[in-house]
Amino acid sequence: MSVLVADVTVGDRPGRALRVEDGRIAWLGDAAEAAPADRLVAGEGALLTPAFVDAHVHATATGLALTGLDLHSSFSLAEAVASVAAHVGGNGAGIVLGTGWDETGWPEGRGLTRHDLDAVVGDRPAYLARVDVHSATVSTALLDRVPDITALPGFAADGRLRLDAHHAVRQAAYGAVDAPQRRTAQRATRAAAAALGIGSLHEMAGPEVSGVDDLTALLALAAEEPGPLVLGYWGELAERGGLDVVRELGLAGAGGDLFCDGAFGSHTAALSAPYTDRPDTAGSLRFTTASLVDHVRACTVAGVQAGFHCIGDAAVEQVLTAVGAVAEELGRAAVRACRHRLEHVEMAGPAAVDRLADWGMVASVQPGFDAAWGGRAGMYAERLGVARALACNPFADLSDGGVALALGSDAPVTPMDPWGGVHAAVDHRTPGSGLRPFDAFDAATHGGWHAARAEHPQGPLAVGAPAHLALWATPSTLSGVLAGRERPECRLLLVAGEPVEVSR
Repeated sequence: MSVLVADVTVGDRPGRALRVEDGRIAWLGDAAEAAPADRLVAGEGALLTPAFVDAHVHATATGLALTGLDLHSSFSLAEAVASVAAHVGGNGAGIVLGTGWDETGWPEGRGLTRHDLDAVVGDRPAYLARVDVHSATVSTALLDRVPDITALPGFAADGRLRLDAHHAVRQAAYGAVDAPQRRTAQRATRAAAAALGIGSLHEMAGPEVSGVDDLTALLALAAEEPGPLVLGYWGELAERGGLDVVRELGLAGAGGDLFCDGAFGSHTAALSAPYTDRPDTAGSLRFTTASLVDHVRACTVAGVQAGFHCIGDAAVEQVLTAVGAVAEELGRAAVRACRHRLEHVEMAGPAAVDRLADWGMVASVQPGFDAAWGGRAGMYAERLGVARALACNPFADLSDGGVALALGSDAPVTPMDPWGGVHAAVDHRTPGSGLRPFDAFDAATHGGWHAARAEHPQGPLAVGAPAHLALWATPSTLSGVLAGRERPECRLLLVAGEPVEVSR
């Protein structure tokens, strides 16, 4: 079937039309010169752009937040506990799952404990992830389900878990989600993404995040039902079988949330100098450098993209040391061909930027992090001190240094909000660290396909490119939307040329 999208603004040019055939762009030109098609979409002057790509998502956890207990808007401990109690009262069985609480700024001066939870959930297992999803508070009933958890690093008797204890209890929590609940959550995420003009999601799965069954179900759902495409990544070292999973499922890469460290908020991101507000710790690295070298080598030899979650400067340095060792061993060209990814890469100085560019690596970044926690008075400044906080998320340095950027949300850590992410990348809380508007938009669209090694060589609106497109209810040009910081409503989403229902 052919589709003609007529009378649209493309970029800054009104009066354009675009024809789609067999899922690809077949023609782009003046609306007056357009040939008929099987289906006509009347653009009525609306803005047509490439669909967004959210380059870092956790679909099931995001859907559970969308359909269940979301604590992002809780502004006090008491309010969070009340929200849990209300949720439990309306949902009478099974595990209690929630996410998004952030004790920074709470008047009580502390976060949730298991005693707070036990008082309202009783003997039900409960897992409430902190906003960064690198620590959580759990109920006594859930602790009882994880053998020997008290011996794991990061265990605390008050139920606030970090490090290995948190990874173990998260596996138990999400392992308790049944198939219907999981499917409902994954559908909710894809529907929400479609309504936001997101045509593709990079799912960052792994044994410590969601599990093979969860990823397999998500990929099957995306193949069965219309909606955003799902590109799967698996975060497990090659020495532990990670490459086998990538091959078996035909995934985009062996990485994503392969946790080399944690997060600033939970004091688990690995730093070269201690935290300002907790000088007793500098976070911790989770793997030996030798294991990372082995992983990069195995991926490079196999021609598979490797990826790493690394936030603190010590973690970034460790990963780049590993990539450098493989580049020296197998050659720079072999490493560049794989386009290995760093997720988050929030602390990257000039030397790191140079190496990322030289080895053709991708920085998959989240502008929502800076919007939520950056600046002189945010959580980053509290954790790191003002000087280090203002140097975080150096988007301009990365872009100007020749590093390919892809924008994502890390949902449910920050919400899927592609226009908001583009604007946040421009309006960085550190003056001079933001992107130019068109560079930010490109990183949120074309950048996601480049990050997955699946971009069209002439760009996302070229003849022959896959028709992943979004039509926006605004009379503005793209320049106008970017300059006015608009967040227009998505009127229509096309994924591989097929219209996707957009619900509100």
